[in-house]
Amino acid sequence: MQPRLNFFQASPEIMKAVRALNEAVDKCGLEKSLLHLIKLRASQINGCSYCVDMHSREARGDGDTEQRVHLVAAWRESPLYSERERAAFAWTEKLTRLSETAEITDEDYEEARKHFSEEELVKLSVAIGMINVWNRLCVSFRSIHPVQQESRAAAE
Repeated sequence: MQPRLNFFQASPEIMKAVRALNEAVDKCGLEKSLLHLIKLRASQINGCSYCVDMHSREARGDGDTEQRVHLVAAWRESPLYSERERAAFAWTEKLTRLSETAEITDEDYEEARKHFSEEELVKLSVAIGMINVWNRLCVSFRSIHPVQQESRAAAE
């Protein structure tokens, strides 16, 4: 698959703003491990190989286990995640699939609120929105993830 364009070069000013928001999310105070996992889950849903690769590597690099990283796609069936992580996964799926679900119910909200303060829930929602922005950029413009770059370099 060939990349379509480099969005950083095509629109540097808007990408500067995207990077600034991304940095704010990364420093928002939510657990780094939780942010990696929700970014991974949203990226799986959106089929973004670039982001799945990146967030899997980052999660492992920051100390998460191979098993937990691999089982994110099947988090409901795995006992490896805390109740807080499960609530974050559920919220991530609801927000990422908003066009399919058409609403966030009161029950969805109340379940998330059991595990996140109002402030944390806003931060979590922005983090989910942020990874969805990256997924849309990388998928639509066919960003090449490191594994593809390595195999291309080896072929040359």
